[in-house]
Amino acid sequence: MEIKLKEGIGELKFGMKQKDVEAVLGAPDRQYKDDDKNIIYLYNSAKLRLTFYADEDFRFGYLIVSHPETKLLSGKIIGAEWAETEKALKEKGIKEFEKETFDSLENYFNEANWIIIQTEFNEVVRVELGAIINAKDEFDWKFKA
Repeated sequence: MEIKLKEGIGELKFGMKQKDVEAVLGAPDRQYKDDDKNIIYLYNSAKLRLTFYADEDFRFGYLIVSHPETKLLSGKIIGAEWAETEKALKEKGIKEFEKETFDSLENYFNEANWIIIQTEFNEVVRVELGAIINAKDEFDWKFKA
């Protein structure tokens, strides 16, 4: 699947409801509610975690992916070295990253695209992407039912 900045992943667009996601991916392998009452879908073979926000009428608004075939900007991202990934992103105009370190993990966060690229031992191990909040302080849903 390809990550589409500000939009989603593959055919999934931020703003979809559970039924819309299930029409694309089928039923999740596991489903649960987090502490904020959001619904979480897990798809094992896709190594994909989707969050449907309770306070947004259960619209799809956040994803975490770690599948080795995942692409970003037409290149594989999982397993890539951070230096190469950062260079490719900068060439596409994505330059500002806040770095946080946790034990052997490093998170690189770009707020403009609401993306977190997580590395371990200088290799990308997972990507998190969230729906963008617009100037009106509302989610900029890409899926129009």
